[in-house]
Amino acid sequence: MLLDNSRQNPVIPYPLQQSELSSPVISNLQQWLWRQCSKIKREVNTEIRMGKLVAAIGKLLCCVQVDQSTVAIKERFGKFEDVLDPGCHCVPWIIGSRVSGKLTLRLRQMDVRCETKTKDNVFVTIVASIQYRAMEDKANDAYYKLSNPKSQIQSYVFDVIRASIPKLQLDDVFEQKNDIAKSVEQELEKAMFAYGYEIVQTLIVDIEPDEKVKKAMNEINAAARMRVAANEKAEAEKIVQIKRAEGEAEAKYLSGLGIARQRQAIVDGLRDSVLGFSGNVPGTSAKDVMDLVLLTQYFDTMKEIGASSKSSAVFLPHGPGAVADIASQIRNGFLQASTHHA
Repeated sequence: MLLDNSRQNPVIPYPLQQSELSSPVISNLQQWLWRQCSKIKREVNTEIRMGKLVAAIGKLLCCVQVDQSTVAIKERFGKFEDVLDPGCHCVPWIIGSRVSGKLTLRLRQMDVRCETKTKDNVFVTIVASIQYRAMEDKANDAYYKLSNPKSQIQSYVFDVIRASIPKLQLDDVFEQKNDIAKSVEQELEKAMFAYGYEIVQTLIVDIEPDEKVKKAMNEINAAARMRVAANEKAEAEKIVQIKRAEGEAEAKYLSGLGIARQRQAIVDGLRDSVLGFSGNVPGTSAKDVMDLVLLTQYFDTMKEIGASSKSSAVFLPHGPGAVADIASQIRNGFLQASTHHA
């Protein structure tokens, strides 16, 4: 590191090599930093002294500065005389005039936390946000009549909230928080106007029940929603089952129509076959033709059952002689039906 003697400031080459970090280098760097800090401190002290000097000169010349959005209270020998607006004013201290204090006209906000009990014996914490400011035309009342406006406002908020909340259920407190805020605002306006303060707005920003109460309310809400969901699910399943039943009924109806048409076609085909066979083969009766048809269908059925390896059909009794039994049963059925019909 090099030191410029003309300016008494260090000149630090960049980048700094590791070999240059010797004890004299560090010592010179510390001295330079100390000189810079001392210089800044002297400048700050000079500005402070100049500010005090200007203020002292102003007071000596009976001049007082009032900032924007602020008013000053002027007294003469301890008695209120005037309210000074923002700007520069002459306050002759020689004749007993002085500025007793200053009052801000800016909008201020205060949060008040109040714990109380509802009608259904649930303890809740109400957080009210009060926005207020001093009135310019009543600045003397705001300055002299109240020493602690925040404490006064807090007392009125407690009084109104603890008189209103015990009349309401917990659910009603959440629903009527705007009415509660309006009641607090009206009461504060009537009380604080006499002291020179304007209540701009009152808000109930939070309602905090006990944690166990919150959990219970959430569980009740969740159970209600689950009940609604179960009803909706049941209705959906009901609709699905109805539609499925309607579809099955329609399918069975159409299937019945198809089976009836199939049987009608089979009967028509058998009739044509019997008539054709009897006409082409002399000496054969309708019984012989029916036995032949039944035997043919029997062997076709056995062929279809044997073609499937996973068939679960059981055909009893088994054997070609069973065809005669089946034919006799069919004939007897037809004869009984014809007799009953006659």
